[in-house]
Amino acid sequence: MAAVTMRLPAVRAPLDSSAPRGGEKHLVAPGDTITTDTGYMRGHGTYVEDDKLIASVAGVVERVNKLVCVRALKARYNGEIGDIVVGRITEVQQKRWKVETNSRLDSVLLLSSINLPGGELRRKSAEDELAMRDYLQEGDLISAEVQSIFSDGAVSLHTRSLKYGKLAQGVLVQVSPSLVKRQKTHFHDLPCGASVILGNNGFIWIYPTPEQKDDEAGGYTANLEPVPLSDREVISRLRNCIMALVTHKMMLFDTSILYCYEASLSHQIKDILKPEVTEEIVLEARQRLLDSEG
Repeated sequence: MAAVTMRLPAVRAPLDSSAPRGGEKHLVAPGDTITTDTGYMRGHGTYVEDDKLIASVAGVVERVNKLVCVRALKARYNGEIGDIVVGRITEVQQKRWKVETNSRLDSVLLLSSINLPGGELRRKSAEDELAMRDYLQEGDLISAEVQSIFSDGAVSLHTRSLKYGKLAQGVLVQVSPSLVKRQKTHFHDLPCGASVILGNNGFIWIYPTPEQKDDEAGGYTANLEPVPLSDREVISRLRNCIMALVTHKMMLFDTSILYCYEASLSHQIKDILKPEVTEEIVLEARQRLLDSEG
């Protein structure tokens, strides 16, 4: 019979070091007055009433010069052109695929917005339209880039680079989009032997770092060979480290994930999500980030 771990509720002290340099975060709830100064410009998540700037969502107040906005703590993904996303094919339609990307509406990947296998760039024919399900079908995971935004807010994707395409042999982690830090690149080969794709939409893909890039496949062949146990352990540890960072609302980027991974090496993979262990490794990772900034 398998052992069962039972836990009693306990009061834990809040993490004092979570406050950013320069003071506490300004948290607001819907209806809270942010400022009565009429010199500020209204940004996302705010509205004006009786010369007061009021929050319309719960989140963190951000100020850029005279612009004031509220970044929601938990929200659906709002696409921006150039974003890197990870998504799942939900439907194959005429000349397009519907993709779930954690946004209000399904995103669209047009047949004309993909590279064909082999990296060919040519006009798509009726034969290509009939073979759409051979490239991508329901349930497939893909990485893509946001090409444009439709008038209703839906996102149009493209995979016209060989670094995008079908994903296989990995683990998908879903987090709040607000926790993924915007960077120049969202594809990271970590020194621990695994790679991550940090989708701006909050979908994160963790997979074994490939020994060589297969440019001939054009991003539409899935490697289905068994993943070695050592790689699976690294992927599982990274996944639990990401969940630990999410628990303490820390921003996710390559350095924070790597520091958390290194701090977790003294613990078993299954123990990382225990509250006291999570707190310990996140504190260590946060301290290393603060030291590197200083």
